[in-house]
Parts: sequence; structure tokens; C-alpha cells
Amino acid sequence: MNEFREWIKMPELVIVEKELSYLIMQAAYEVHNALGPGFPESLYEEAMNRELASRGVKLERQKKVVVNFKGEPLGEFVLDSVANGRVILEYKAVSEIARIHEQQALSYLKATGLELAIVINFGAERVQSSRVVNTKGKAKLPPQFPSPRNLSRKVE
Repeated sequence: MNEFREWIKMPELVIVEKELSYLIMQAAYEVHNALGPGFPESLYEEAMNRELASRGVKLERQKKVVVNFKGEPLGEFVLDSVANGRVILEYKAVSEIARIHEQQALSYLKATGLELAIVINFGAERVQSSRVVNTKGKAKLPPQFPSPRNLSRKVE
């Protein structure tokens, strides 16, 4: 397989925080299966805190982060949770994850210097998640795919 990748010049796929992400998403599915949609975000956050702790994940809850502007403190914001000091968890209870939620996570990555944020939405019929990655100071939003409603339109 590596020869094939070499032959077609495909880079090796690296998944940031693969094992920790897997544990986090297992917990998210467990919480969503138990509670379903319709509750306030704060209840899902507390359920995730308990579920992740039971899986051995260390959490910093409601972590305050100072934002600087031109070297001076500008203000602060609060992260929902940080898992094992490495992954920002941003919880939502909305009908679907919007681009602004991913942009918010991107800003959090830039402010903290961390590499991965996972936006998890419990408000939909099925749990939704979006990974936002910050690699070498160049944060990237996940690709934007057309919604199924827009697929019938002709693309030129």
C-alpha cells in the first residue's frame, strides 16, 4: 500500500488526536443515545463531563482564555471544555452545526494555540460533530459540502 501511495504521490493521512477524538465521540454517542435531542446545552455538557470522566479523560471545564490584541489583554472568553489539555470541546444544542460554530472553534484554536477543536451538536435527531484543525499556525475549517436540498440545482 505504501508503494501505491508513493507511486501516485499521495501524502500519508494524519488524523490529529485520533485516539482521544474516538473516545470523545464514543461519549457523545452515548450521551445522545441516552438523552436524545431537545435539552439545553448545559445538560449535554454536564452529561459529557461525567461520561468522559468515566472513560479516564481529564477535563478542564469552563476554561477562561485571555485574548490579546497588539500584545495587550483585550478580554476573555470561556471554553466549554478542554480534554486532556489538548482538544477543545464546544457543545451545541441546535438544529444543525452552522459555519459560524466552526468559525468560533477556529478562533478558539488561534487564541489557545491548540491543534484540534471538536464541535458536537446534540440538538439534531442524530449527534453531529465537526473537527476543526489548526496545523502549524494555519487553522483550517472543514470542507463545505452542499446541502442535500441544493444538490438538484445545476452547477456551472
